[in-house]
Amino acid sequence: MTNEFPIVGAHMSVAAGLEQALIAAWRYRCRCVQMFVVNQRQWQRPALTDEQVRLFRRTRRQTHIAPVVVHASYLINLAAADRDTHRRSLAAAADELQRCERLRADYYVLHPGAHRGRGEKRGLDKIVASLDRLFGRVAFGRCRLLLETTAGAGSSLGWRFEQLAYILEHVEQAGRLGVCLDTSHVFAAGYDIRSPESFDRTLRQLDRTVKLARLKVIHANDSRTGLNSRRDRHEHIGKGALGRQAFRNFLTDRRTRRLPFILETPKGTSPGGRDLDRLNLNALRRLAR
Repeated sequence: MTNEFPIVGAHMSVAAGLEQALIAAWRYRCRCVQMFVVNQRQWQRPALTDEQVRLFRRTRRQTHIAPVVVHASYLINLAAADRDTHRRSLAAAADELQRCERLRADYYVLHPGAHRGRGEKRGLDKIVASLDRLFGRVAFGRCRLLLETTAGAGSSLGWRFEQLAYILEHVEQAGRLGVCLDTSHVFAAGYDIRSPESFDRTLRQLDRTVKLARLKVIHANDSRTGLNSRRDRHEHIGKGALGRQAFRNFLTDRRTRRLPFILETPKGTSPGGRDLDRLNLNALRRLAR
């Protein structure tokens, strides 16, 4: 496994076992990987067994995949006004973060939440209080929780850098937090990253608010929708409204080029029968040159 940049990977399936995400990443010559640790659309989930943990750790030693990024369940909403939904969300986040620690994952990526009409300030305060409770339940170990930038659809929070900064400023154990930037999401939220000049302005704005030192992972996705569309629609690298230059900006700039880049692009095969993950990974590698 080469130590040269870029560090590229993709979200891989765990349907046949958690360790299969690592094996798939290794087969695609990835250096990092993203995965779920539970069924992302169900509240109920079986316990993580010691044998699963041993197998995952052994496979990681064999494949040398790093970092390992775990994406949170889509059901979790730490800003939820409904008591039952909030209780389930907090319990699920605690369970998943504990699984991350047992598996020795590096990052746990979480969408901040949606206020569902209660207002931005109340939603942000609810997220802060929820994170404080979450960190009170799960002791700090290896894994850092990353708040993901969102596209801003509906009442979702985290689509403005200032919203993420507010959370980071008010959480008691803020040292346990970082940020995951999704290229498709920030573009849909109104941050232009297509030209070197607009990319630089966006990074400077991120540094003024969140601080670039907190940026740990890039979700590399092109966008099917335009600037400020507030819609979350991923597209293949260089095939959407972002275009190749946006990714070249990230992959060659000294401030971001050493970060892990993880694909969440559509899977399957092209009309010509070529594997889409392989095409997108190769596109990122070429743009980094």
